[in-house]
Amino acid sequence: MPGAYEGLMQAALLLAAIFALTAVAIAVARRYRGRAGDDDLGPRQLLANFRELYDRGGLSDEEFRTIKSKLATELKAELNDNSGAG
Repeated sequence: MPGAYEGLMQAALLLAAIFALTAVAIAVARRYRGRAGDDDLGPRQLLANFRELYDRGGLSDEEFRTIKSKLATELKAELNDNSGAG
């Protein structure tokens, strides 16, 4: 009977390895997908998204003002960079 236990042990180890690889693949995919979405949004698009959230009641006045002031700084810097390059 030792051969039966050995086969069962190998199957359990293979299943554990597949499970671990799947978990790692899912974690990497989630991390990559999150970064890819953030990289595409500039300050203008972010401000538009936050304004929409604010209009729907998802942000308080204070939260929106804080976000808007931070993004306004980024927008000004972006405009300065673009005007200096042209």
